Amino acid sequence: MSRARSGGPPEQSREEHHRRSAVANRRYPGAVPYLVHPDELQSLCPGEPPFRARQLRDWLYRKPVLSVDSMTDLPPDLRDSIRHRLWPFSVDIEQSADEGATVKWLFRAPDGAAIEAVLMGYRDRTTLCISSQVGCALACSFCATGQFGFDRHLQAGEIVAQVAYARAHLRDVGLSRGPNRLTNVVFMGMGEPLANYDGVREAIRRMVVEMEMSPRRLTVSTVGLVPGMRRLAEEPWSLNLAVSLHAADDDLRSRLVPINRRYPLEAVEAAAAYFFTRTGRRISIEWTLIDGVNDTIEQAAALAPIARRLGAHVNVIPLNATPLSTDRPSRRDAIDRFVGHLRSLDVNVTVRDTRGADIDAACGQLRARRSTAR
Repeated sequence: MSRARSGGPPEQSREEHHRRSAVANRRYPGAVPYLVHPDELQSLCPGEPPFRARQLRDWLYRKPVLSVDSMTDLPPDLRDSIRHRLWPFSVDIEQSADEGATVKWLFRAPDGAAIEAVLMGYRDRTTLCISSQVGCALACSFCATGQFGFDRHLQAGEIVAQVAYARAHLRDVGLSRGPNRLTNVVFMGMGEPLANYDGVREAIRRMVVEMEMSPRRLTVSTVGLVPGMRRLAEEPWSLNLAVSLHAADDDLRSRLVPINRRYPLEAVEAAAAYFFTRTGRRISIEWTLIDGVNDTIEQAAALAPIARRLGAHVNVIPLNATPLSTDRPSRRDAIDRFVGHLRSLDVNVTVRDTRGADIDAACGQLRARRSTAR
């Protein structure tokens, strides 16, 4: 199911709404709340006592809501002043799949930038996959996001607003499966998180400090930006790190993941080992299976010693085909052989549940499908 979202004043006449908004906008400045540092929210409430900024902070981070009308303890003028700038994006497309257990959003920033996020409900958890960049410069051959190139980094507020929006959606709408509270966040959407290190770091800080999320419930995925991996190991939070490997030799990996030419497998493995040593958090290896490319017994045999040395868990992900690539997902028998061989070599491996295939739920796919349809 897909629908476009539009907003409007639900309980006011259009004329009254415009009049009140004009009054409020003269009184309050026009910044987007999520793009303001939480410690500086008083700047959005001039003339108000300090507790108003604390109330606003709570609504943004601890109990986010889809509409300012739910911020019942804020003065009407203050609510009206942020009515059309509560979020740093609008909802361009909202799609649901898996009988209501998966929701995907294509957000649109004022500059036209497309931002994707996917909310997935499971029996015992609810996971949000978020984006950290608009596009990606790393040009992985099979990735829909990389096929469009890089536009810009997302600001910390644009990243954390995806989390806040999902939390508000769970509270007001919910999913058909899983807890109606956000339990996990994964940086596995559009972009390479460690290429936007400062923005991602501040977004994580807000999730942990402002939203009171456990860092153990946050996972940062990388294709192997070695300096960022080592820097992340020094942060004060016990985060999870997922390394998108996709090939177990440098020749093939450099074809699939061009950044491997700068940071080859040996350096990536060493950085992952350093992260594990510093944090004690087990590494995950992500492996997108592509038909006839990296789904062979030889690749499984080469991956096994890397995984064992790192004590890593391998997540096998059948490729989500994109309209701009000829790559296709591995057949079921090839997946079974690959996984079976890893298990025979004492590697912990899981085949990830493919979600939202009918709504282009993989990172960048909804943007790709929309762009090629034009």
